[in-house]
Amino acid sequence: MGILIFIIIVLFIAGGLLILLRSANSHKLPKGITSQPYSDEDD
Repeated sequence: MGILIFIIIVLFIAGGLLILLRSANSHKLPKGITSQPYSDEDD
C-alpha cells in the first residue's frame, strides 16, 4: 500500500514539472521582435 502511494506522489510531481516546463517554453518571443528602449523625455 505504501509503494502505491509513493508511485502516485511521484507521478503527480513529474506531471507538475512537465506542465511547468511546457508553460515556461510557450512564452518566448519570436526572433524578429526586439525590445523598445526607454526614452528619458517622457518624464
